[in-house]
Amino acid sequence: MTQPATAAQKEAPPSAAAPADGERSSRRPVLRWGVRTLSLLGVLAVLVAVGGITAPDEFLATSNLQLVLTQASVIGVVTVGMTFVITSGGIDLSVGAMVALASVWATTVATQEFGFAGILFTAVIVGVGCGLVNGLLIAYGRMVPFIATLAMLASARGLALQITGGSTQVVTVDSVLDLGSRDFYVLGVPPLVLIFAAVTVIGWLLLNRTTFGRRTVAVGGNAEAARLAGIDVRRQRLYLYLLSGLCCGIAAFMLIVLAGSGQNTNGNLYELDAIAAAIIGGTLLSGGRGTIVGSVLGVLVFTTITNIFALNNLETAVQQIAKGAIIVAAVLVQRRSPHGET
Repeated sequence: MTQPATAAQKEAPPSAAAPADGERSSRRPVLRWGVRTLSLLGVLAVLVAVGGITAPDEFLATSNLQLVLTQASVIGVVTVGMTFVITSGGIDLSVGAMVALASVWATTVATQEFGFAGILFTAVIVGVGCGLVNGLLIAYGRMVPFIATLAMLASARGLALQITGGSTQVVTVDSVLDLGSRDFYVLGVPPLVLIFAAVTVIGWLLLNRTTFGRRTVAVGGNAEAARLAGIDVRRQRLYLYLLSGLCCGIAAFMLIVLAGSGQNTNGNLYELDAIAAAIIGGTLLSGGRGTIVGSVLGVLVFTTITNIFALNNLETAVQQIAKGAIIVAAVLVQRRSPHGET
């Protein structure tokens, strides 16, 4: 009679300790996220300090801070879409070309005759259309994302050049141009920044609070396991590239408002900036983990670096070298941590 009691007593401690172990393991991603976010905030604070020291009058001016946020908004919207794609284990090299194509298609003389709605609708539809082609090639054509989006990059750039003939298409619709004027600032915040904030909030909710987001993470973590769990992996990937195209269309419209024109050179190297911002923000390049907040902070870091370099009259080549070094450092940090976790 005493043996069963003794066995039960021996088994009790492990069962009691199990929840504690599970609780500790569940806290680890939260702690990592907190450390990563605080680190990015620290880097951003250091950059602000550097900007304030090297160019105090220019960098800390309200107009310059508004410019930094506005410039971050365009690439930031693209980065939100890129974060979803990378989280799923994919890549999209065509985001810059899609922005260029959407911007020039939306600023043709025929399109501008339909006014504000025509320009916005065209930019979004062109972006979604390009995303649809990417999604179909990758999800149902079984093409490698790198190759499919590389082909889209070349095709979209070529089509944008053909539409413009190498010239700049000036926007003549006053309601579009007015959106970028100071008269439309809300409490000193530019409208484009508000659009970026709205896209960020929606993206965060979509990734962290919906089934769509959980499926995205599952596909990126292990596509075969996700398929066996009942997830339609091909359809999910199609949706993700549609989302990336939608973000590019929105960014194209924002760029039209910011520049007041459409050019085939728009969105140059956006793919580099978006991928880099997502990676240093904590999104795992191999898929399975993504963070919208980290990506936004990554965008702000890169935009602030570019602004500081411009104010100090440093060459563009130096900026690109700095960005490349940051990307390498971020990937090395991910590789050093267990299972790619930082």
